[in-house]
Amino acid sequence: MSVRPCAVIPVYNHEHALPQVVAELLAAGLPCVLVDDASSRECAAVMDQLAEGHDTYLVRLSVNQGKGGAVMAGLREAARLGYSHALQVDADGQHDLTDVQRFLDASHQHPGALICGYPQYDESVPKGRLYARYLTHVWVWINSLSLSIRDGMCGFRVYPLAPTLALIDSAKLGKRMDFDPEILVRLAWRNQPMQWLPTRVHYPLDGLSHFRLFHDNALISSMHARLFFGMLWRSPAILWRRLRSAA
Repeated sequence: MSVRPCAVIPVYNHEHALPQVVAELLAAGLPCVLVDDASSRECAAVMDQLAEGHDTYLVRLSVNQGKGGAVMAGLREAARLGYSHALQVDADGQHDLTDVQRFLDASHQHPGALICGYPQYDESVPKGRLYARYLTHVWVWINSLSLSIRDGMCGFRVYPLAPTLALIDSAKLGKRMDFDPEILVRLAWRNQPMQWLPTRVHYPLDGLSHFRLFHDNALISSMHARLFFGMLWRSPAILWRRLRSAA
């Protein structure tokens, strides 16, 4: 399988950090698909200017979809443009873009695999978000029937587009902060190969986070409850596929 990668960047009012993020990705040789998730006029103007440059594309959503909805729109656009893989990158500068080449190298070595980052935090991480992640980890392990998913929330990932879009087109996925863990669990149900790499995370370059502590944690908890009951009736088929692949 050949690998033709790009970056997909969901954007909602990160006009200050975004130009640097795009510049670093382009310098790494990675074309960028920006998804304007109904941002402010100021941020939209910054994206319009960036999209005039080489290897930078813009998808504009008229109604705010949330991070997951924006990522899914970007993945579809990446496939339409002819790319085979997409690196999901947050627009706020929290991801360590010096790791881009390492993730792309892993994707070239394992083109059928989803290359996932698991975060190495510095002191900038909000403690409420850090502690809440541990509960999410436990639910991800339960709902995936596996301990192999090292982190369900880090969005720094290289998606192989064919299997990812096959899932997106056949299942109703959460469109907000519940997207990142849900798509991992559902791909795990399909026995999707995954590779895990550590990556440093800093919160955030422009001081703006759209994670709503109580609302988004409630949304994620609801998502895990739905996945749990979905896992129960799928569990025989999931375990059977894993036994066959291990044989």
